[in-house]
Amino acid sequence: MTTTALERRQTPRSARRVIGRTILYALFIAAAAAILLPFAWMISAGLKRNNDVFTIPIQWIPHDVQWRNFADIWSQIPMTTYLRNTVFLSIVITFLQVLTGSFAAYGFAKVKFRGRDTLFVLYIATIALPWQAYMVPQYIMMVKAGLTDTFLSLILIQAFGAFGVFLMRQFYLTIPDDLCEAARIDGLNEYGIWARIILPLSKPALASLALLTFVTTWNDYMGPFIYLTDNDHWTIQLGLQSFIGEFNADYAMMMTGSVLSVLPILVIFLFGQRYFIQGIATSGMKG
Repeated sequence: MTTTALERRQTPRSARRVIGRTILYALFIAAAAAILLPFAWMISAGLKRNNDVFTIPIQWIPHDVQWRNFADIWSQIPMTTYLRNTVFLSIVITFLQVLTGSFAAYGFAKVKFRGRDTLFVLYIATIALPWQAYMVPQYIMMVKAGLTDTFLSLILIQAFGAFGVFLMRQFYLTIPDDLCEAARIDGLNEYGIWARIILPLSKPALASLALLTFVTTWNDYMGPFIYLTDNDHWTIQLGLQSFIGEFNADYAMMMTGSVLSVLPILVIFLFGQRYFIQGIATSGMKG
């Protein structure tokens, strides 16, 4: 009798759990579909003629698929130049952000000096400042330095980031201080500890920071728009505006270019997602 009563109590609880999980999964699927919907429309529009892009109802699979859009775009705009500039800026800025962010984070996490925590809080507080607040003074500085319309202007203003320092410091706090103390006793200086002990242990966090920085730089529009005027210096995000004329726009080719610009990011994320997820999970940023 006792077993039967227990089973009666467990059965409704199990049923409620199944219903709850079903509703939760349904919400997740709906949210994922809503997020992927614009991406699906972009791919669909990239395979249409320009006159068919905004037809109603939406033809998700066009009757006349324009595969030639992916070949024609290379001759209509200097796509190779735009991609080369974007790759160069993304790689250089990512490398510098990872280098400066990891080094500064080591100082804030493992080196004891007076006012360290206060200085860290003040530095991290700059994340709350919107770029529009210091965009004009930053531009005036670059004009006086004669660096506008050069890649160096974008590299200098994006080579340092408070978010990268915060991300790396959170990960470094999980590394035991005893490792650093043992290395100091063995005669290593702070540069040696950072390079030979901390960095090899930080691959997941470094991969996360590199991926986030690369994607942000790759998709940046306002920075190149403000600092780069020569067409030979444009990035892919700027180059796509070439399809916008004074009275009309070629939206189909814009979507084709957008699909091509997303593919490198997608490939990088697919290959690096294991390190990315591991780095976020171990840096104290997971929900």
